Amino acid sequence: MKYLLGTDIGTSGTKTILMDTKGNLIAKHLVEYDVLTPKALWAEQWPQVWCDAAFLSIQETVKKSGVKKEDIKGIAISGLYGGSGIPLDKDMKPVRPCLIWMDRRAQEETEWVKRTVGEEKLLEITQNGADPYYGYTKILWIKNHEPENWKKTALFLPPNDYVIYKLTGEVVIDYSSAGNIGGIFDMNERKWSRELMDQMGIPMNMMPQKIVESTDIVGGLTDEMAEKLGLLPGMPVIAGGIDCGAANIGLGILDSGVFAAAIGTSMCAALISDRPVKGKGLIVWPYLYHAKKLSYNFAGGNTAGAIVKWFRNTIGDREYEIESAGGKNAYDILNEQAAEIPAGSEGLVVLPYFMGERSPVWDSDAKGTIMGLSLTHTKGHLYRAFLEAVAYSLRDAMEAAGEELGEYILIAGGVTKSAVWRQIFADVTGYPVVCPIHDAEANMGDVILAGIGTGTLTYEEVKKWQVLGEKIMPDAKNHETYTKYFNIYKSMYRNLKENMKQLSDLEA
Repeated sequence: MKYLLGTDIGTSGTKTILMDTKGNLIAKHLVEYDVLTPKALWAEQWPQVWCDAAFLSIQETVKKSGVKKEDIKGIAISGLYGGSGIPLDKDMKPVRPCLIWMDRRAQEETEWVKRTVGEEKLLEITQNGADPYYGYTKILWIKNHEPENWKKTALFLPPNDYVIYKLTGEVVIDYSSAGNIGGIFDMNERKWSRELMDQMGIPMNMMPQKIVESTDIVGGLTDEMAEKLGLLPGMPVIAGGIDCGAANIGLGILDSGVFAAAIGTSMCAALISDRPVKGKGLIVWPYLYHAKKLSYNFAGGNTAGAIVKWFRNTIGDREYEIESAGGKNAYDILNEQAAEIPAGSEGLVVLPYFMGERSPVWDSDAKGTIMGLSLTHTKGHLYRAFLEAVAYSLRDAMEAAGEELGEYILIAGGVTKSAVWRQIFADVTGYPVVCPIHDAEANMGDVILAGIGTGTLTYEEVKKWQVLGEKIMPDAKNHETYTKYFNIYKSMYRNLKENMKQLSDLEA
C-alpha cells in the first residue's frame, strides 16, 4: 500500500493527515496557535509559528500512523491566505510578522490605488478590485509605514510556500497564492503584471519568479528535514496552494460549474468556473487544479467560525468552563440550546462583521451587530442567531455569484460538526446541503494534489473516493421564514452603514 501526507497551515492551527491511495484516513494531528491583533482590524502572525506547527504535526502524524517511511510517497502543503506574504530579507529571514488575510489596516493604500490605477484597469488586468483584503495593499502599507523594514525586504513569500522552502530549499509560488495577492497579478496571462507593479512601485524581484501548478513537485525533502520529520530524504514535496481551494479539491471538485463553501475561521463560498465571473465584487484567482484554465470565484465572510469561537469564549464562558473541567464540549451544550429555538431566533438578527467585511460587502468599517434583543431572549437565542448570521452571509455570497449553482451546495469545514448548523444552512439558502464525511477537507485536498503530482493517484481514482455524506434537505416553512429575516439582514447593513463609519472615526 502507498500513502500520502497532506498538511494545511490554517489561521488558528495546522493539521496534517496521512491517507492511503484508496482514500482511507490513517492518522492525523493538529497543532493550535493564536493570531496577533495589536490594534483593531490588525492581524499578524510570525512564520516560525507556522513552521513549528507544521513540522510537529507531520512528525506526530507519521509517528501515530505506524507506516514505514518508505511507503510514504509525497506531501503537499496548503495554507491560509497570507495577505502580504512573509517579508524576507536577503538571507530568507523574516523581517516582521506577516499581515494575514484578516488584516484590514491598508485603507489609505486602497484609496490611493483607486485614484492612481483605477478600479476599471485593475478589473481588466487582475479581475479583482481594490480593498485592504488584498495582499498588494498590505505590501504597500509596509512600504509606506515601515520604510526600514521595506529596505530590508528582498522577497514576499506566502505561508505554505515558506514552509515548502524550509522543507526543500526551493523558492516558488503556486498560481492560487499569486493570484490571491490581487492587484499585481495578471489573471488573463496568469503572470505578474509588470505594468501594475511599476505603477505601484513594487519591484518585480520582490515576488517569487517561479510560478507553479499546485500539483507540481517543487523538490525533495532535505536530509536535515527528513531526519527531523521521520521521512525519507528526497521525498517529493508538492506545491499545494490556498487552503480554501484545497478544501474544494478535498471535496472532489476537479471540474467547473460546482459551488462550494469552505467555512472555518472565515468563509469562502466559491464557484469553480472555466471562465472568471467578472464585475460582481467577487475575489478571483486560479484554481488549484488546471490553474491556467480554471478560476476560483468567491465571496465570503471575514469572520464565520471566528464569531462562534468568540461567542464561546465570552458569552459562552460558563459552557467553556464546563468543558475545561472535563465536562461536555462547550459547542455541544450551546448547540443543544440553539436547537430548542425556532427559525429566526424569535426576532434576533446578527450582522457577522466582527473584522470589517470583504466580498460582497467590501467595507472595513462594517461592525458586528445584534438587533432585536429583549428581556425574553436567552443565551440559546443569541447562539442560534450567531449561527444564522453566518448562514445569511453564505446566502449573500451565493446571490453575489449570480450563476446557476446546481441542485445542491457543498459545505465543508468545522461548521459541519454541528447538526443544527447544517440544517440552518439548508433552511436559510433553500438548497440541499452536502457535507464531507471527514473533517479534513483541505488536508484531503493536499493528499489528492500530492497523489496526482507524484503519479500515485489519477483523476479517475479520486472521483471514486467516497468523501461526501447524505443530503440535508431544507425545510420549506423555515426557508420562507428565513427569507423574511434575510431581507432584514440585508437592509440592516444599508441602514447602519453610516453609523458604522462614524464609530470607526471615533475609534481612530
